[in-house]
Amino acid sequence: MIQMKKQKTGIFSGSFNPIHIGHLALANYLCECEGLDEIWFMVSPQNPLKAQEKLWNDELRLELVKLSISGYPRFQASDFEFHLPRPSYSVYTLEKLRETFPDREFYFIIGSDNWERFGYWYQSERIIKENQILIYPRPGFPVKEEELPETVRLVHSPVFEISSTFIREALDAGKDVRYFVHPKVWETISLLCQSMKSNNDDFCRSADANR
Repeated sequence: MIQMKKQKTGIFSGSFNPIHIGHLALANYLCECEGLDEIWFMVSPQNPLKAQEKLWNDELRLELVKLSISGYPRFQASDFEFHLPRPSYSVYTLEKLRETFPDREFYFIIGSDNWERFGYWYQSERIIKENQILIYPRPGFPVKEEELPETVRLVHSPVFEISSTFIREALDAGKDVRYFVHPKVWETISLLCQSMKSNNDDFCRSADANR
């Protein structure tokens, strides 16, 4: 009996608040240059234990991801964590993914900044033992490749210094940052901003409430 080759699926988990061209370029690189067949952009839901974080609405963030990736067949938007108990712990998300999709080989994608503090993650040792992990470089957080566990690999992707925080703050200040996000995302955000302003509201600040 011929055994089917498993799809190599990267799990790019984050708040994507909002998704920007740095996220997209990195994921594009991982598919085209690091052997992944596809990448799932897994939007993290609002964490009730971190209500102070300025997260836009869950469904809005998911919709902006969908708009950003619609033209590239190797990308998928995922609301998988929306249907899991909260707060979301990566160890349980990855476990559930393996159970639900046995035809895929998952690779957990994290930045080198997160790797530096990975020991503080919930059941971090179990995550390393049970999963393949890909680390991408972040400025100021070097990784010693020779010290990485067997299941962990550093990829040598370009370094992108764009942050969602910068984009939100720029929007708050009325800046035109259209080239930092996908054109469809910019169009949607612009329409929402106009709608909020016509109602004497501010989109970016009012979006802090996950409504």
